[in-house]
Amino acid sequence: MNITQAVKRRFEELCFEKDLNFCKLASISGVPYTTVKSIFYNQSKNPGIATIKKLCDGLEITITDFFDTEYFKNLEQEIK
Repeated sequence: MNITQAVKRRFEELCFEKDLNFCKLASISGVPYTTVKSIFYNQSKNPGIATIKKLCDGLEITITDFFDTEYFKNLEQEIK
């Protein structure tokens, strides 16, 4: 799994836990709908840390909590 896939999966997991779709996530976080949609549909190859932070704020979690999962502990090497 690469970083883009890990970010997408983590947001999917959190939205499922909080019973949110990506449209509602965009609304509560103040991130444009198109930006959130691009993350969920693998169109964004590099979601920025500021965007991730805003989404975390909308989900009422810290950025540390967001990254503290096995998804990010077991990432494949990006430099090939």
